[in-house]
Amino acid sequence: MIQRIEHRNMADAEAILAVQLPSYRVEAELIGFDGIPALKDTPESVMASEEEFVGFYEEGQLAGVISYAAEADEIDICRLVVHPDRFRRGIATKLLEHVLRHCAAGKRAVVSTGAANEPAIALYKRYGFEEYGQLEVAPGFFITQLARDAK
Repeated sequence: MIQRIEHRNMADAEAILAVQLPSYRVEAELIGFDGIPALKDTPESVMASEEEFVGFYEEGQLAGVISYAAEADEIDICRLVVHPDRFRRGIATKLLEHVLRHCAAGKRAVVSTGAANEPAIALYKRYGFEEYGQLEVAPGFFITQLARDAK
């Protein structure tokens, strides 16, 4: 089941982190960079976030999270994480589809991910995202920027 998460609630912020932190640790190993800012999140930083959070629940447990920041003509996907115990079940795909269908209609969608995170880049490209740039955010570490035109 997919539903909005009340991230300003301490229990929900902690549940988000229980998915986010293990997921980003796997990504950090994959891309060889442990400086991912989201690895430093705390319940308080999640609660203070201006992002909108949507969760995928499986058997009553939060299994995946997507968050975004929306403006009038653009939506920025800020995080898309799945708990490692729930990898390869299509959860990230379902969350991305949900946000693109219900939150990004008529808007350009943008996202950034580690340049070495080939699975994430492949997922976004399947949904019409195209690379438009790379940024070096730490010495020798690059993120790939992707965008999808309004649909």
